[in-house]
Amino acid sequence: MLRVRTLAAVTAAAASGVLLLPSQAQAVGSVHLYKIYYDSPGTDNRSNGSLNAEYVQIRNTTGAAVNLRGWTLTDAANHKYTFGNYTLGKGKIVTVRTGRGTNTAANVYQNRAAYVWNNDRDTAKLRRSNGTTVDTCSYNSTRVDYKWC
Repeated sequence: MLRVRTLAAVTAAAASGVLLLPSQAQAVGSVHLYKIYYDSPGTDNRSNGSLNAEYVQIRNTTGAAVNLRGWTLTDAANHKYTFGNYTLGKGKIVTVRTGRGTNTAANVYQNRAAYVWNNDRDTAKLRRSNGTTVDTCSYNSTRVDYKWC
């Protein structure tokens, strides 16, 4: 009997659209941390390729482009990346890579010669230019190499 009631409840919720509603952040739209790839593949040898395989993705789910000039991305040890004049298009993702490279619409580079994100635990914080925290994302695992935020 319990199985029938549960199935009826799930069916009713699906019919009403409750199960299909986006989260509040998705419904309203936001600029938020999307993914942290904190343990780049292979040996941590500080090569530029290895450094750039460590990254954070930021996603814009708003209905408009957002200028990130002055926004910062930091870890728990306060390694800080500050965006220059960069606009994140609506519905777009930007990847903030640790190593060196030439900035594009899809990738920006911290131009570091050492890793930022700890391989076991850390916290990413995204802040507006005025210092207001927009989003945080933490991980505490060595079982996987990345975290969906």
